[in-house]
Amino acid sequence: MLLLDPSKKISFNRCIRDGDLVIVYERHDTMKAVKVFENSVLQNRFGVFKHSDWIGKPFGSKVFSNKGGFVYLLAPTPELWTLVLSHRTQILYIADISFVIMYSEIVPGCLVLESGTGSGSLTASLARAVAPTGHVYTFDFHEQRAASAREDFERTGINTLVTVGVRDIQGEGFPDEFFGLADSVFLDLPQPWLAIPSAGKMLKQDGILCSFSPCIEQVQRSCETLRSNFTDIRTFEILLRTYEIREWKMDCSKVDDGGSVACPPCKRRQPSGEGSMRDNSSSPAVMARPSAEARGHTGYLTFARLKCIL
Repeated sequence: MLLLDPSKKISFNRCIRDGDLVIVYERHDTMKAVKVFENSVLQNRFGVFKHSDWIGKPFGSKVFSNKGGFVYLLAPTPELWTLVLSHRTQILYIADISFVIMYSEIVPGCLVLESGTGSGSLTASLARAVAPTGHVYTFDFHEQRAASAREDFERTGINTLVTVGVRDIQGEGFPDEFFGLADSVFLDLPQPWLAIPSAGKMLKQDGILCSFSPCIEQVQRSCETLRSNFTDIRTFEILLRTYEIREWKMDCSKVDDGGSVACPPCKRRQPSGEGSMRDNSSSPAVMARPSAEARGHTGYLTFARLKCIL
């Protein structure tokens, strides 16, 4: 496993072993999680890769196939795991996850309650945030989904930091054993307002609750419920815009007549001469444009702090 006991510290500062999970990177939009076995092979468009060649190499290594093609073997960090995991439900992505961890004030040693587990995208990042001495207790009402998440956490080596439970938090609330112990509670539920009273009982004084909702109507009703026992209620929408930065060859010999691209204006006088015109007929230029695959709205994040009882 990638988790080093007994300190429970997540670390990838060692070589790949038989049985490890690695992220095989082909290109920025093509990655997959692969478990390493001594006698197994990986076949893709670049050729056949023997797992036995991977064992003993450090994470981040470049490995070659029988055809000379190559891939990179990356560590299964929470960021990369979010990009390759099986989508059993809608997941949170990196922008939302990082904001949740920061605004919920989650640090090493925290005890965090989560419902529902879903695909486990957020859970993996929460586990790293609370390591080495904290713990994440995550609940999902769907038994098979919880079992699949438990298997994923074992594969990624964070199972000693995460406990998965099967429970309908909306109907039953959180288990009484966590009464007053949680530093933070995260809710990703269709009707979060039903679980807010229970979440408030689980939080420590001055603890923080975060609720993720895809619809603003859910946010409005949740905020109405929060006002009774919580303060500093805030809602955010995280919009992430990704840009592609590429170098293009611009043909300066063509005139911008509506269909072709001309050279950008230049303030410096160019030297005259036939050779100069020939050298500048095609020049590189850096172009930036928004990515066509960029994700926009994912949902709303509502944060609230439990009122202190004096």
